[in-house]
Amino acid sequence: MIIDLPSTTTSQVNKKMVELRETGGAVALGRVLTLVVVTGDGTEVEQAIDAANEASREHPCRVIVVARGARQAAPRLDAQIRIGGDAGASEVLVLRLYGALADEGAGSVVPLLLPDAPVVVWWPSDAPESPAKDPIGALAHRRITDSAAEEDPIAALQARLESYTDGDTDLAWTRLTTWRALLATALDLPPHEPVTSATVAGAPASPSTDLLAGWLAAYLDIPVRRLEHHGGPGMYSATLERPAGDIEIIRPDSKVGTLTQPGQPDRQVGLQRRELGDCLVEELRRLDPDEIYEATLHGLSDVVRGERESEAAEEGTG
Repeated sequence: MIIDLPSTTTSQVNKKMVELRETGGAVALGRVLTLVVVTGDGTEVEQAIDAANEASREHPCRVIVVARGARQAAPRLDAQIRIGGDAGASEVLVLRLYGALADEGAGSVVPLLLPDAPVVVWWPSDAPESPAKDPIGALAHRRITDSAAEEDPIAALQARLESYTDGDTDLAWTRLTTWRALLATALDLPPHEPVTSATVAGAPASPSTDLLAGWLAAYLDIPVRRLEHHGGPGMYSATLERPAGDIEIIRPDSKVGTLTQPGQPDRQVGLQRRELGDCLVEELRRLDPDEIYEATLHGLSDVVRGERESEAAEEGTG
């Protein structure tokens, strides 16, 4: 069921929600959190709602979509309530803000938050430089960005490093879960030797590749090289170098990878790029700070610094 409320107010939206609950019981109260999605007023709205609906099947929640429209228009709030089959296991409130309201979304969100429930804010793209200082981000226990969806993914990732606050995370990090699990599992098998160095390769504008380099640098305390591979988007390969033989994962087609390790036959592993809803489901499972992601950001800083020092040394000897 979809109910449109053009040129409305948040109090009228709340009143309509209560009315729906009292007359038909259509809006359930068993919600574990409020998910606020901040996006533009374009096609990305429906894509974000689809991902949120998918995530709601594991995490029943109230989804509030703040769709910021034209700033030049007269101040106006157009709302839409989606329940039942149009909202997955959640209830979806779409707030389309125009004019001066477009830059002031927090005031429209606060009256609609579920009482005594955690708040998670997700920017599918165009995240603020400092999510925790954003008026809507300041309301949240967790703040989810996606540097891969930004116009300049690497610059966006650098901004995440500089502005990191407990509760921040990035879907470029979530997409690495399978890669990290495979590498960690391979290290549990003999020969049990220390890794001396590592190399990761991926698209030049792949923040996930940068984050994998940072993770390896932070947790193995080794030098890591980050190489560019122009054959496709995202991660291409990861190599852990050891005296008895390297552990290597190569994914040439963004779908299936080959895992090579000493004493073991080559193995085909599923490494298809994860769907947006799947990544969102994973991030909604935790509301505490992600210390591993934080350490990875600092490890990435070390990798970048090491690359700059190597470049400077090469220029000095050239």
